[in-house]
Amino acid sequence: MTTDLPVALGDIRAASARIAGAVVRTPCLLSQTLSRATGAEIWVKFENLQFTASFKERGALNTLLLLSEDERRRGVIAMSAGNHAQGVAYHAGRLGVPATIVMPSITPNVKVRHTRDHGARVVLHGDTLAEAGSEARRLAEAERLVFLHPYDDARLIAGQGTIALEMLEDAPALDTLVVPVGGGGMIAGCAIAARALNPGIAIVGVESRGYAALGQTLANQPVRTGGDTIAEGIAVRDIGALPLAIARALKIEVLEVDEVAIERAIALFLEVEKTVAEGAGAAGLAALLAHPERFRGRKVGLVLCGGNIDTRLLASVLLRGLVRDGRIARLRLMIGDRPGQLAHVAGLIGEAGGNIVEVQHQRLFGGVVAKATELDVTMETRGRAHVRDIVAALEGDGFSVQVLDGAGG
Repeated sequence: MTTDLPVALGDIRAASARIAGAVVRTPCLLSQTLSRATGAEIWVKFENLQFTASFKERGALNTLLLLSEDERRRGVIAMSAGNHAQGVAYHAGRLGVPATIVMPSITPNVKVRHTRDHGARVVLHGDTLAEAGSEARRLAEAERLVFLHPYDDARLIAGQGTIALEMLEDAPALDTLVVPVGGGGMIAGCAIAARALNPGIAIVGVESRGYAALGQTLANQPVRTGGDTIAEGIAVRDIGALPLAIARALKIEVLEVDEVAIERAIALFLEVEKTVAEGAGAAGLAALLAHPERFRGRKVGLVLCGGNIDTRLLASVLLRGLVRDGRIARLRLMIGDRPGQLAHVAGLIGEAGGNIVEVQHQRLFGGVVAKATELDVTMETRGRAHVRDIVAALEGDGFSVQVLDGAGG
């Protein structure tokens, strides 16, 4: 292994001892259901069980504990999309260190609220992490605060590397680690620890498609990022200089995942593991869903790195997943405008095992003739095959049926 890296296994072991007792040693557990679903042996590291529901506590605390007394008195400042903010705010409050956090204005409300609840001063600025970072550096200069970078700091990288240290203690046979990538601090630390313990282990980073800065940089492509993503925790425009050097030296592989794969992974974590993952936290599982051939037959460690997702967004993701799976479907029928027709349709759907949740009539607009009614029926089903059975039952009774939202595909 390369020896001239900015962080060594000894630094990660020292960080592990330093933060022990103040950061949760989260479980790394075999998921039999996910293993069957993906064709790989899947072990999940549940970093969403940290007090702030994110791995970011590890690096934040290690960095705070290495500050001088003068630095602690002056106070610290950080820019963050949410999880680094909460990690710094929580442990700074615990240690009596004043903390200011600059967050992009698009940060989910739950992360802003929790950061304030930990006692930090929160400044909302800009639409991106880079813009928040510029303001944080301006405030650090103006107020003589100590700037704590969310990913480009050797102390922080060492703290994040304790994740892989624990994973390989609990599951030493792992041959692949799959790690979400934002600025690169976590994958850099995990790669150093894992390769020191097992030089042959594969390290795979996962980026959301709109923010694939590490993959583009490693491929010597121009970096183009932007757009909305459910994985705002890894929506980072710039890779840190230290993580990039480590990624190049250790030849880290990078995969991209799209928004649908991330949403599917969030829903799967909740349904299978009964655990909440934010978009960034689900990115590793999304990679297995999107690239199954890459991992089939491997012993894979997934870092579920965070669970801070807005409840309204989570509800939307789950409902959209039900629609994609056909478990919520919408049918459009043309029925005669006479007594008993709606009851007859409802009866046919009920006999076929569907559960109607919403009905809409359309008599007045569009091309509906005066003696007919356009009927939209939203229903719960057992899946796509069941939708097809219900459609067949309706068509067998003479109704013309259109399946909306693709649920019948």
